[in-house]
Amino acid sequence: MLNNPFGAFEKIQNESAAEAFQAAIHQEGYAGFRRLLDGFTEAVKAAMDADIERLEQAVRAASRMFPDPVVFSPSWEKIWQELGDTIAAKKSVLQTVPVNDRTGEWQVIMDNPGALQEVVCYPGLQFQEAAYLFAYFRPQLEKAEYIRLQKIKTLIQETGS
Repeated sequence: MLNNPFGAFEKIQNESAAEAFQAAIHQEGYAGFRRLLDGFTEAVKAAMDADIERLEQAVRAASRMFPDPVVFSPSWEKIWQELGDTIAAKKSVLQTVPVNDRTGEWQVIMDNPGALQEVVCYPGLQFQEAAYLFAYFRPQLEKAEYIRLQKIKTLIQETGS
């Protein structure tokens, strides 16, 4: 059993190591592949500007190594496209928000003004968390929905007694 499949994946240096890794994940099945995907998710969450290109390359390499992820779960049919879309959205956020402007409190808001559903808000976030949530949800937006990444400049908060 691979304790850290994503870490092992990143250390692959040659074809024989890639084949051994691929065989180990296939042997572990769903659980092994799930841990690999969890590692990708954590890497995307933690990624900053200098990490994006490495993650883009890692997703391409993983998609070549595991071209048919539905063998692990039908819900992962488009996982490589979804991870790529999330990384692209995070790259866009990182390119848009200057490093010096990333401190402070952030929030992510999603809404569809034409639907009778509540606004979704993730308040009180650090930039890193907010950038990931924006990047995760952005590719999933339906027609007429919107998503906002906002930095809080002024906050007044009170608690009932």
